[in-house]
Amino acid sequence: MSIANIAISQTDSVILTVPAGKKYAITTILVCNTGTDDGTGANDSTFDMYAIPNVQSKADRNLILNSLSVAASDTFTFNVERLILDEGDRVVFVGATPTNLVATISYLEV
Repeated sequence: MSIANIAISQTDSVILTVPAGKKYAITTILVCNTGTDDGTGANDSTFDMYAIPNVQSKADRNLILNSLSVAASDTFTFNVERLILDEGDRVVFVGATPTNLVATISYLEV
C-alpha cells in the first residue's frame, strides 16, 4: 500500500497521477482541516475533488466532491467508494479560503 499527501491550495493541487504502465485502486482519501476550532466557524473551509481521466481536462464532468465543507479541527473520510485509476489519470483538489486543508490518499497497485 502507498500513500501521498498534499496541502490543498486555491489552485489545482494534484495529489496523485498514475504513472505509465500502472493502474491504481484508491482505498481511502482523508481531508483534514488543520485550523483551530475557535467556535466562530472562521477556520472552516471547503474543497472540490476531481478524478480526471488521462485525456481530459478538469471540468464538471469529472467533479466528485463539490464545495464540501470541513469544519475546523475535523477530518472528512472518503473510504466507502472505490476508484480505479488507469495510466495518466489523476486526482486533483481545489480549496478555498482559508487554505488550511491537507489531504492524504491511500492506494494499491492493481
